[in-house]
Amino acid sequence: METVLSRPLKMTTTGLDASLLSFTGSFSSARKFKFPANIRLTVESGCKTIKAYSSTSNDDSNKNLMCASYGRRGLVFKATLPFLLPLHNSIEGLDANAADEYFLIKEEVKKVLSKGKAAGVLRLVFHDAGTFDMAENSGGMNGSIIYELDRPENKGLKKSLKILEKAKSEVDIIQPVSWADIIAVAGAEAVSVCGGPKIPVQLGRVDSMVPDPEGKLPQESLDASGLKKCFQGKGLSTQELVALSGAHTLGSKGFGNPVVFDNSYFKILLEKPWLSSAGMSSMIGLPSDRALVEDDECTRWISKYADNQNLFFEDFKNGYIKLVNSGARWKKSL
Repeated sequence: METVLSRPLKMTTTGLDASLLSFTGSFSSARKFKFPANIRLTVESGCKTIKAYSSTSNDDSNKNLMCASYGRRGLVFKATLPFLLPLHNSIEGLDANAADEYFLIKEEVKKVLSKGKAAGVLRLVFHDAGTFDMAENSGGMNGSIIYELDRPENKGLKKSLKILEKAKSEVDIIQPVSWADIIAVAGAEAVSVCGGPKIPVQLGRVDSMVPDPEGKLPQESLDASGLKKCFQGKGLSTQELVALSGAHTLGSKGFGNPVVFDNSYFKILLEKPWLSSAGMSSMIGLPSDRALVEDDECTRWISKYADNQNLFFEDFKNGYIKLVNSGARWKKSL
């Protein structure tokens, strides 16, 4: 399933704070990456040539200074060497700190993710994490979705996984990343790129090597009582059920703009347009969506989120974090 490309180690300067570095580019380098005194360097990167030098002269204005020109564009960046050392150390030791790794994953995901692809990527998260079963201590956010793509409920997800495959291969060159981590981060980015809340994602999940048990995802035909029971078995409350269902605001289910993450889902649920026989209104939403608004407890939360988008964003963020941590197996701390 995973494609690993064989290529030289790639170091990307986007890991540096933009306020400290006015240029963004990439270098191809060997594993041992150092800036000795008075060295001049020329590196071929694709069709571009990068020239760089470092100087440790006694002149205070030039001390520990690195400069580079990037191809014909002639862009110049300057950064004091101490700010470059964390990036150097993380590559050389292959144990980048969580913040650098998180930034790297996000940047690679952003390169392959668009608003039009966001709904599918977010669905990938729910179908990987949604298999969690507290009673059996099985399933959850473990990357097993890569073995489950031929299941009927996962129809269409091969395309979403393929989108993330390129991002994962790029990250793996610098720092190996689990499928579970990259899917969790990608889902959060899918929400963000469509105007939703910023969602932090903890890293360190270990991938499963086998598929999860079948029949663990919530069925689209469940009524509200069945949905609540199903989510309770995953450690999620009725409030979290309703908040997370708001993810259906993205995509082609008929809840507002398909590429805008907002609270339209809840506003439209309250209108119950499927009761109308006019046009396509009867096709809006899944049976499980419609079931929520027929339940008093669920409807209370639907009404709150319809009235207050900020509340929805906050509760969705918290629910998402809980979801992608459900059933996860974590790397042991060194």
